[in-house]
Amino acid sequence: MALAAVLREEIPVPEGVDVTIDQAVTVKGPKGELSRRFKQGNITLKLDDGLVILETRFPKKKDKAMLGTIKSHITNMIIGLTEGFTYKMKIVYAHFPMTVKAAKDKVLIENFLGERHPRTAKIVGSAQVKVQGDEVIVTGVNKEDVGQTMANLEQATKIKGRDPRVFQDGIYLVAKE
Repeated sequence: MALAAVLREEIPVPEGVDVTIDQAVTVKGPKGELSRRFKQGNITLKLDDGLVILETRFPKKKDKAMLGTIKSHITNMIIGLTEGFTYKMKIVYAHFPMTVKAAKDKVLIENFLGERHPRTAKIVGSAQVKVQGDEVIVTGVNKEDVGQTMANLEQATKIKGRDPRVFQDGIYLVAKE
């Protein structure tokens, strides 16, 4: 079995997006700017004629995994700055009508299962939360911030100590765009 001497991945950079590579990868697009440092090990990053090129020489299993991970992160940065990420969530309640309010860095969930004290969920990074009726919309350019904010909302309304078939109240993910 012959080893592949060089494993190479290419990411096309669309019009209107500027990528710079030094100690960190910085992507500038129509919706803003994102920067991220990678512990790349055996992987080299370079920019060539509208392509981000990732290469590793004599790759081991970890090098191949890291190559795919870095490629996905850079692709998500480009998609986030051109299109953005939107997660739609639904407020569901059967027993007590809960109210959800978005402040600047947290979301307040009041009257959840009739509780007197409001539950809170942290808004991570540059994500924005809008509440429209029984729908919560989480948007942003950083996929990790948007996803973590959505997860914080779901976890804040997790019910412990009751039958989940009966108590289905909560805030649940409906769609990703």
